Amino acid sequence: MNKSFCQATLVGLGLLAAAPAANAQTADRKTAIGLHANATQYRGDLGNAFWEWDNMPYSGGLDITRYVGRWLDVRLDLDYTRLRFPQNTSVYQRFKAQMYQAGLGFKLKLPLKDEFFLHPYLLVEPQYSWVLADRYTTPTGGLNSFTRFGTFGGHVGGGLDFHLGEGATFYVQATQAYLQANDGRLDGVDNNATTFWDKKDRYLQFTAGVRANIGKAKDTDGDGVSDKKDKCPDTPAGVKVDLNGCPIDTDGDGVADYQDKCPDVKGLAALQGCPDADGDGVADNDDRCPNTPAGVRVDASGCPLDADGDGVADYLDKCPNTPSGVKVDANGCPLDRDGDGVPDNEDRCPDRPGPASNKGCPEIKAEQKKILNEATKYIQFDFDKATLKPSSFPRLQQMVQILNEYPDYSLSIAGHTDSKGDDNYNLKLSYERAASARAYMLSKGIPAERIEARGYGETKPIADNKTAAGQALNRRVDFDPYLTGEANSAEVKYGPAPTVAEMLEKKAAAPAKKAPAKKAPAKKAPARKR
Repeated sequence: MNKSFCQATLVGLGLLAAAPAANAQTADRKTAIGLHANATQYRGDLGNAFWEWDNMPYSGGLDITRYVGRWLDVRLDLDYTRLRFPQNTSVYQRFKAQMYQAGLGFKLKLPLKDEFFLHPYLLVEPQYSWVLADRYTTPTGGLNSFTRFGTFGGHVGGGLDFHLGEGATFYVQATQAYLQANDGRLDGVDNNATTFWDKKDRYLQFTAGVRANIGKAKDTDGDGVSDKKDKCPDTPAGVKVDLNGCPIDTDGDGVADYQDKCPDVKGLAALQGCPDADGDGVADNDDRCPNTPAGVRVDASGCPLDADGDGVADYLDKCPNTPSGVKVDANGCPLDRDGDGVPDNEDRCPDRPGPASNKGCPEIKAEQKKILNEATKYIQFDFDKATLKPSSFPRLQQMVQILNEYPDYSLSIAGHTDSKGDDNYNLKLSYERAASARAYMLSKGIPAERIEARGYGETKPIADNKTAAGQALNRRVDFDPYLTGEANSAEVKYGPAPTVAEMLEKKAAAPAKKAPAKKAPAKKAPARKR
């Protein structure tokens, strides 16, 4: 093959390698500018050099191509073309020519996708040529004539476009060209042929070139990947993308890095790309309890729910409705320190076992209850005074022992009188006698808060005050135990203790009922109570 043509081809390949990055010519980049090299083979009146590859004349030019569609391009060619025949300069009859040519070609392409690597095409190109021809026909080989003329002609052929990478397009083509000379044949010889194919001077032209595309591919989302190649055309601005225009997903979990809170670890789309090792729906990086067993309901922090807030998760809690603030054991059930079956939060005596019917407190034994119930028979006072008689001390001492044995109980002491005498005086005396019994027990070490004294005077009789026997029964001091913190037993039995003001108010409200029952003052004075 002609050495010069090979050199020109190498130059074209060099231009291709140096071309700036660009997409191949497409609907987005419709205009391309190229350089090409040509080599020619003559056939005409002087002979036929078709398919003879030695010492072909070479030349070149530039082209401007416009993309019309997947099936058609329009190309403007500007060429400097050289012809000669024969190659041996000592031949008697020979010629050489230089042509300056301009042609408008139509490339009929196979309708392949723009992104496809190889695009075959057919070329039909009308052309105008300005020809400078030298003819040698003398016996000595000297110049016979020099001719200048313009003529129309054209190329018909085909070629291949190679869309290489994102650089440009390299192409090769082969065409046969015709010239219609008005002053004789291009070679200066008219063989008087009668057929078109025999009469016309023509030549083969082999071309190799490179084109760089002008324009910018449409890129709606501005990610640097043209819309035609962009598989994710709506990527938000500023997001890094891959070659397909899709947001980068470093960990390959299907969640793009710009939306992935854990871009380096595979995770779940529902958790913004973060993993959830225990499958509780809370991402590991937010999970305070990352090893929760499967199926266990959790709170927002990823820890098992603890509905009653006792510190034991519901799935382990055998008592899930424990009241707030109640101390629980490892099973989430209220503590029962004394093991009596009554939880501490309901147990009035959490350190001493007792039945639930008595709120977890030990019950006072029957014989001890009897001592308390019958104490009123054994507690005696000096006549018309609150001073305890010594005979009362043994029974009081027994009650002290009972209170010491049952530290969860308190004692209510209620004093009563019969109806003799002044109501207010009786009220005061009943309270003082109860207080006297209380003072004794306090002196034996019973805490003051465990004993309460109150007086009811003559307001709570248990027998008929009209008889001496009934009056004797009404003059009494009651001793009633009750669990500390519960309602006072005397108040439960008799109601609140009256005050002097209440007594006076009651007396003023019902004078008619009280008057007949009272005796003359002269007779009441000696009737003082014990």
